[in-house]
Amino acid sequence: MPLHLYLVRRILLMIPLVFGISLMAFIVANTVPADPTAANLGERAAADPEIVAAFQRKWGLDQPIHIQYLTYLKNLLHGDLGVSIRSHRPITEELARYLPATVELATAGILVSLVAGVIFGVISAVWRNRPIDFVVRILSLIGVSAPVFWLALIGQLVLYRNLGLVPGPGRLDIVLTAPPTVTGLYVIDSILAGQWHILGNALSHLILPALVLGAFSMGLIARITRSSMLEVLSLDYITTARSKGLRERLVIIRHALRNALMPVVTVIGLAYGNLLSGAVLTETIFAWGGIGLYAYNSARTLDFPAIMGVSMLIAMVFITINLIVDMLYCWLDPRIRVD
Repeated sequence: MPLHLYLVRRILLMIPLVFGISLMAFIVANTVPADPTAANLGERAAADPEIVAAFQRKWGLDQPIHIQYLTYLKNLLHGDLGVSIRSHRPITEELARYLPATVELATAGILVSLVAGVIFGVISAVWRNRPIDFVVRILSLIGVSAPVFWLALIGQLVLYRNLGLVPGPGRLDIVLTAPPTVTGLYVIDSILAGQWHILGNALSHLILPALVLGAFSMGLIARITRSSMLEVLSLDYITTARSKGLRERLVIIRHALRNALMPVVTVIGLAYGNLLSGAVLTETIFAWGGIGLYAYNSARTLDFPAIMGVSMLIAMVFITINLIVDMLYCWLDPRIRVD
């Protein structure tokens, strides 16, 4: 099957998948044993039957659950994710406001984990069973197993409070004003506005949360890269390349690494999708106003429309990332033919 037809088929298959995800998310959100009326009105207002009835009528909570879902589905087809019960603003506007912060943090985190993970994995495979191999394996194990909140708190305690090497929580210092909004990404917007002091401050605030957020992905990428590189380095064509007198650096980078990246691409794609879906603990600890913090506040106040909006956003992120990963497979390995 030609690649463009495969792409069209995958996009068409996304439609029932999105509907299925919306149904599952709606059922889970509405079967939580909690009362959104009491959570949003407060104790005194929730004791007044008239106020409760008006609240439920306004937000459609007095309708049967299947009617609520059909109404939500109809609005979804028109690109309407509803209105937040907590803030009374459209969900699409709130997601658009919070998403750039998560994109900025997730991109920085995946870049850190990608560069460090691939380099560590290659070093570990090339110098197998040597001291540097054991050091890399220990670091990757710590990255995979250490809880994110523990790394974040230790990082703040050591690098921020004790050593003063990084700034405190937030995307910028409190005395600075955000650059004019174009993309919502402070790094990009400060470059476009020519505000280089804002750029430096935004980058310095990215360092610690990006390291913490990318630690797990870095450890996973390093382990997968090492395993894949060891398998590729044992193949016959690598032996042939070495016997021809090619430099070891060319053998490793040009012949071995590209073929070893196939399983790594999957890990990178899923890791980036996971980071984009919102790192709740990281964003909460570092006061990073992104999707993760928005999801936490929505769940805390039982803001069902907002919870559904975040769920649909996460679903679309993972579906899109999986599609991109499949396309990258075809680019990395010409032997792959789409069936």
